[in-house]
Amino acid sequence: MIETGDSEPLSREDPAQIQRNIEATREEVDRTLGELQSRFSVRRRLSAALDRVTPDITRMIRLDHSHVLAAFRRFRAYMSETRKQALVENVCLALEVHAQLEEEIFYPAMRQIAAASETLEKSVPEHEQMRAQIQSLRDTGPLDPQYDEMFRKLVRTVLHHVADEETVLLPLAEELMPDELGHLGRIMTRRRIELLRPHAAQAASTTLRTFPVEAAAAAAGVLAAGWLLIRGLTSRSRSH
Repeated sequence: MIETGDSEPLSREDPAQIQRNIEATREEVDRTLGELQSRFSVRRRLSAALDRVTPDITRMIRLDHSHVLAAFRRFRAYMSETRKQALVENVCLALEVHAQLEEEIFYPAMRQIAAASETLEKSVPEHEQMRAQIQSLRDTGPLDPQYDEMFRKLVRTVLHHVADEETVLLPLAEELMPDELGHLGRIMTRRRIELLRPHAAQAASTTLRTFPVEAAAAAAGVLAAGWLLIRGLTSRSRSH
């Protein structure tokens, strides 16, 4: 035993045991580092693949608009309650994700390049108006006599908002920060995946009930494509 002042006596371990402990620790460290390297390698490959397929942010916003407008055109008062609710839920989720992405990424980027304008300043209040209308739709449901008219009011709000973005904000972004559009598109894609992940099943289900199967992938860029991307990234991660 070795005395160390007032401390408890320490055992003098066998040199061979000490060496075995060192080797075991080294093996554990090597194994951990190997696992980390493998994981980072997968993430790098996924990130590179994501970068190759990610559109510029202005194109992505236009795709979102196209998705919602396509759903609007499919709405009919005589639709079955199940299909009508699926379409409305699909639109509402798409609008919520789209609005959050713009507020977190697109609008701040526009403000940084001194692109503040009346259109930009009223965009967030218009988002808030849309969110209030979405909540009203969710609080009622397709059996409510006012449901169809409430949805049409949401359509009118969105059409006005989309017209401003398509004619003012998006051309302004393409004129003033063309070199940043790709980078912002990648940021938006990653954030979209985060926002959609908890709603992936809902996005897939409502998209398939809203659009014909043959047109779903083309028409549902914000939801169906996002869901497919989440599923693809998840399956790749598991395979590695």
